[in-house]
Amino acid sequence: MPRAGLSRDEVVRLALRLVDEGGPQGFDELTLARVASAAGVATPSLYKHVPSIAALRRDVAIVCTRGFADALTSASIGRSEADALRSIAVAMREFALANPGRYAAVQGAPDPDDPDDLELRAEAERAVAIIAAVLRGFGLSEPRAIDAVRAARSALHGFVSIELAGGFRLPDDLDRSYDTLIELLIQGFRGLSATPAPPASSTPAH
Repeated sequence: MPRAGLSRDEVVRLALRLVDEGGPQGFDELTLARVASAAGVATPSLYKHVPSIAALRRDVAIVCTRGFADALTSASIGRSEADALRSIAVAMREFALANPGRYAAVQGAPDPDDPDDLELRAEAERAVAIIAAVLRGFGLSEPRAIDAVRAARSALHGFVSIELAGGFRLPDDLDRSYDTLIELLIQGFRGLSATPAPPASSTPAH
């Protein structure tokens, strides 16, 4: 019998606790068996509340991605151009360092063809839309704005991911290095706004 009081929301709450406790690997290591153990029930009892580990991971990712998008939204309010980019970049890193397991959950791309991923897609698109809105403040054309979003996400996520993995071994100040990366992006986007977008590349047919 399922534990009295156990519900889908409670299962997700327990899963989030395990994700938080597991650090950067918390989301990857999430299993129904571990959640069942935390709930004090046998693993089959969870199927009354969640149909699969994939469904539970989706529920967890929705909560995490919503929190990430909320953090970016708060950081961007009332700011524009360089000030806005600095603020959301700092918010992104602070979210990741404070919630490494949740940050990992944010990185999975929802399936565009899976109706079950609709809510997760909406939250992921909201986060990307915030970044895009900030970068449009640099006066970028639409093609350039797409390039800029990809560049910003790649650069900032790359730094944060290396930091979470303990990949920066030198004693130099990481905050200063991250600030330097942000300033490089700002100057790059300002330069990009003054440069015409090249024609779209195409792959020759073979």
